Amino acid sequence: MRLMRKLWQRGRDLLPTAGFHFDRPLILLQSDDWGRVGLCDQEGLQQLRLAGLVLGENPYDLYTLETAEDVGALRALLKRHHDSNGRSPIMGMNFIVANLDFAKVRADDFRQIHLLPLAEGPPQPWNRPGLLESYRQGIADGVFAPALHGRTHFCSSAMQRELARGGERADLIRTLWQVGTPYIHWRMPWIGYEYWDPSLPAHDRFLSPGDQAASIGYAVGEFAKLFATLPHSACAPGYRADENTHRAWAQHGIRVAQNGPGVPLPPHFDRHQILNVSRAVEFEPGTDKEFSVEKCLRQAETCFDLRVPAIVSVHSINFHSTLLDFRNRTLSVLDEFLSALESRHPDLLYLHDEDLYQLASQGYCHSQQGTLAVNVTTANFTRAQFAKKWNA
Repeated sequence: MRLMRKLWQRGRDLLPTAGFHFDRPLILLQSDDWGRVGLCDQEGLQQLRLAGLVLGENPYDLYTLETAEDVGALRALLKRHHDSNGRSPIMGMNFIVANLDFAKVRADDFRQIHLLPLAEGPPQPWNRPGLLESYRQGIADGVFAPALHGRTHFCSSAMQRELARGGERADLIRTLWQVGTPYIHWRMPWIGYEYWDPSLPAHDRFLSPGDQAASIGYAVGEFAKLFATLPHSACAPGYRADENTHRAWAQHGIRVAQNGPGVPLPPHFDRHQILNVSRAVEFEPGTDKEFSVEKCLRQAETCFDLRVPAIVSVHSINFHSTLLDFRNRTLSVLDEFLSALESRHPDLLYLHDEDLYQLASQGYCHSQQGTLAVNVTTANFTRAQFAKKWNA
């Protein structure tokens, strides 16, 4: 198993790969953590402070859960913008499809993880009227494209192990669960990510093929219940994915794998015929102290110069408003960013992941505005070679 992972990583880094390039500026928006509950609003904040937690030094101390109004405001902004074909930007929304069922957890004396599918709404004591309907309205309007993030964001086996061990970590978990908060990741990185357990030896941190396949199968089923369709694009929690993750994704119909920010490699197919795409523009006004629209525009322009899509990363926290109003500033600067792109590039196209998959596999894609004509070429690259181009 270790040898297979080493060879997979080495092959990704060193072997030439056929990447796709495009003759028009393409913008994709990708956003993580939708549907995932965090700090349970003002009541949860006050209860945790009474329990002795000092909250507020990190933006993710104030991560909550979007409201229907938050989602509706984002939907309205996207509908006001249009590309060269008259199409609005599409927010690829990566969903966590289950949350902790806090009522069952408490009834079980905090000994066991119990999950509540998002399709059944948020768990008690959360209250988000109209939230699921707001997601679905944005999909119907053509400005949201749902995709798969995971069953949970944390590694269940790591969380369960810490509960069983007892001690300070278990006490912190129970304190959070008591007030309807699953975790605050930056304070407890030992819970890992869904397919990755950081407490294990370096070469064994990814879960077994069987465990990953079971988690992905569950998530795909719950996604289908939530949206009446199967997911075709996925982003692993924490961007932690390996060969087994991609194999299980492919077996469940995933066509696009979203990779984290860094060097924006050209879109390319892996051995499972999944199109791998890389985020290049970190649009995080709520969490990045050095955020600027101009910096994001420079990153997008570099992508266009290299003839690869400018894929924008913007997490859901940027649209939250119940504990701290991240939403209004984010909408303002997103409006500025999109307006600048539309002004500078009269041939700009807004796409989502499945459009890009069609372009790479067929050379064209369809939208409500008709067939989109884009000249697609391929050229071999290695990660090291493309990194030099990006940093030049």
